[in-house]
Amino acid sequence: MQFKDIPGHEATKKFLIQTVKENRISHAQLFLGPEGSGKLALAIAYAQYVTCQHRTESDSCGVCPQCQKYQKLIHPDLHFVYPVVTSKNNSKPVSDNYLTEWRNFVLKRNYHRLDDWYDFIGSENAQGSIFAQESQEIIRKLNLKTFESEYKIMIIWMAEKMNETCANKLLKMIEEPPAKTLFVLVAENEEAILTTIRSRTQLVKINRPDIDNIVESLRVEFPNADAIKLENSAMLADGNYLEAVSAMKQFESGVVETPEFELFTTLMRESFSLKYDQIIKLSDSLSKLGREKQKRFFDYCQRMIRECFMLSSVSRDLVKLTPGELKFAEKFAQFIHAGNISQISELFADAYRNIERNAYGKLVFTDLAIKLSGQLRMKRG
Repeated sequence: MQFKDIPGHEATKKFLIQTVKENRISHAQLFLGPEGSGKLALAIAYAQYVTCQHRTESDSCGVCPQCQKYQKLIHPDLHFVYPVVTSKNNSKPVSDNYLTEWRNFVLKRNYHRLDDWYDFIGSENAQGSIFAQESQEIIRKLNLKTFESEYKIMIIWMAEKMNETCANKLLKMIEEPPAKTLFVLVAENEEAILTTIRSRTQLVKINRPDIDNIVESLRVEFPNADAIKLENSAMLADGNYLEAVSAMKQFESGVVETPEFELFTTLMRESFSLKYDQIIKLSDSLSKLGREKQKRFFDYCQRMIRECFMLSSVSRDLVKLTPGELKFAEKFAQFIHAGNISQISELFADAYRNIERNAYGKLVFTDLAIKLSGQLRMKRG
């Protein structure tokens, strides 16, 4: 993967390239950015630039033996760690158990989402993690001599998913790694990473791509798409390329709205009417979703609530909604106002945290719907 394959991020690319030119490569770096920002792709492109035998002023050459192996993610001095799930056949999984799937997943596109990865490996309702046994594999690999290049490079994707035991075992290795070892931690939630790990890394912030960058990437993935659809998808994405892809797929297929929208509208209607039998039925359906999909649904709800508040109380010009979402929001927005926006947002945040802690899904959704009822019925102050 090369820098030229990732539109935008010019300042970040320039900074990373400069550190290599000036031989100022920090041995442990944290690439921090929101979902859909292309941070994993940037980490791989950076690792390839470090390894390239004939790097240019702006990118790796793309043709030397080192680059060719990087482009297939098979370079012997490039290592990956990522969240995996336990199964009946493997109670102590490590990343290498999923290496073939990982390469196929990463090479599919330059933007990556955690729940897409879980779907790719068929995790069903299991929540992935980077388990304690992974630290032993990391230490073992990095204590080996390099095979072909100057640097051994370890990219840890979704580093916030490292459990505490794994993270603690890596502290010394990250602080005092073997010579010519490079750690690149890729994460979305800085606060979920142990402070002792964060303090040992150099922070590289990866911002959301702008609309033009998203359109440029969409043109590659949807070469025959209408320009207006591309621009509308990029606008609705709010800087998340993966959301832009979802929007484009809707436009291309003729599907009016996403499953999340249908679930959101049903949840709001049943909560407002407080029909317990319907709430129980809906909660049962929602509880059958995988936990990552449940958390993603809560994120979607937060966005819809925010947009409804903007529509009713701030400015219609700032609202980013699909036609179907806007049609619903124009009627529903009256129930979201300054008197309840914070409380409703906190209800979804609490539900998200409870699901993340493996709470019983049906109970979480039922409790959420009942509490929402009170907030939606609250009159404007």
